[in-house]
Amino acid sequence: MADTSRRAQSEIQFARSCRVIPGGVNSPARAFGAVGGVPPFIARGEGPFLIDIDGNRYIDYIGSWGPHLFGHGYAPVIEAVERAIKTGTSFGAPTVAEAELAELVTELIPSVEMVRMVNSGTEATMSAIRVARGFTRRNLIIKFAGCYHGHVDSLLVQAGSGALTLGTPSSPGVPAGCTSDTLVLPYNDCQSLKDAFAVRGGELAAVILEPVVGNMGCVVPSSEFLKQLRTLCTEHGTVLIFDEVMTGFRVARGGAQELFGIRPDMTTLGKILGAGLPVGAYGGKAEIMKCVSPVGAVYQAGTLSGNPVAMAAGIAMLKAIRSENPYPRLEQLSARLEAGLSKAAVSAGQQVQINRVGSMLTAFFTSQPVHDFATATASDTKKFAAWFHQLLNHGVYLPCSQYEALFVSAAHSEALIDETVAAAQAGFAAIG
Repeated sequence: MADTSRRAQSEIQFARSCRVIPGGVNSPARAFGAVGGVPPFIARGEGPFLIDIDGNRYIDYIGSWGPHLFGHGYAPVIEAVERAIKTGTSFGAPTVAEAELAELVTELIPSVEMVRMVNSGTEATMSAIRVARGFTRRNLIIKFAGCYHGHVDSLLVQAGSGALTLGTPSSPGVPAGCTSDTLVLPYNDCQSLKDAFAVRGGELAAVILEPVVGNMGCVVPSSEFLKQLRTLCTEHGTVLIFDEVMTGFRVARGGAQELFGIRPDMTTLGKILGAGLPVGAYGGKAEIMKCVSPVGAVYQAGTLSGNPVAMAAGIAMLKAIRSENPYPRLEQLSARLEAGLSKAAVSAGQQVQINRVGSMLTAFFTSQPVHDFATATASDTKKFAAWFHQLLNHGVYLPCSQYEALFVSAAHSEALIDETVAAAQAGFAAIG
């Protein structure tokens, strides 16, 4: 289990935090509620590593939950932030950087013709749903069990990520009326999708999904499922929203929609767009986005939206993606990790399913393929927790939940991947 002797200062700081912060953390995804023990308190990040306040160094596969595509402390981003912050932290007025970042988004993601910057992925999905409803003048939406779209009231139904880990698929404090216009369907189930559109198609404002799920672990969509979605939404005048807060610029330069060749009507973005700073965005077809105030009647605003420091970080990140093309390297490293984990599990006699898309990966402790909420939640979470702590004690920091994806960065090396596989093999053997 957890080796607390190596993390004495983190123990002290966690007790301090628990006195003034619910659960000692500012997001459930950081808690160790699903695996037990106390989370390391991080002092700094360096490339592919995290260093905690006790001086322990970990090979990091969280990367701030995805945005550090090039690793921690990536020089072009740090330099851009340093330049920007010297001019001011916030103005509450337009800046050139906002348009520059918007242009880069529309260049890299062709389905996004216009984009509005916000401060988080939750803001992005909340706003996209509102705009879709305003555009279609309909109320009903479809989401999929296990997909998490931020803590938006109408979307916090059978959600993944922290809500799934904590065993509360819907949250107290969300009135029944907020979710009465939300239909929840099984992910990757074409028949239930056809049935829902057959009965309610004329009422459906939008369908929102993670095109590669990261919030019940990495779950891969079938090509039939995505094609069916696109066809049905087009036929019924329903807005198809890809929540690419996690996958945008992560699984491919143009996100999952580029990878799978499916063009949504709207896209939500975050994570890599801000290079680790608080940024989100939503965008799509110009005719839809022109419904947004001040051009249209759908209201959405934010004092800190388009923050100049965050915009500078995003510009530096997207320019680096455009010029350096890290995706072949990420694919090579991630495939090496996938193969190594699979081989290690088999050699230790562990029943583990490895799901991967690009540099997103999850090792599910189950004997059956994982393709939806039901198969994901059949995993042995106690075994995962034991394995997680084995790796943490060997200096490998994975997401602290069976229901989260890990992320490989371009700063990782073949040697670090092999070191991770060796730790994983030892971990598999130790948990029996």
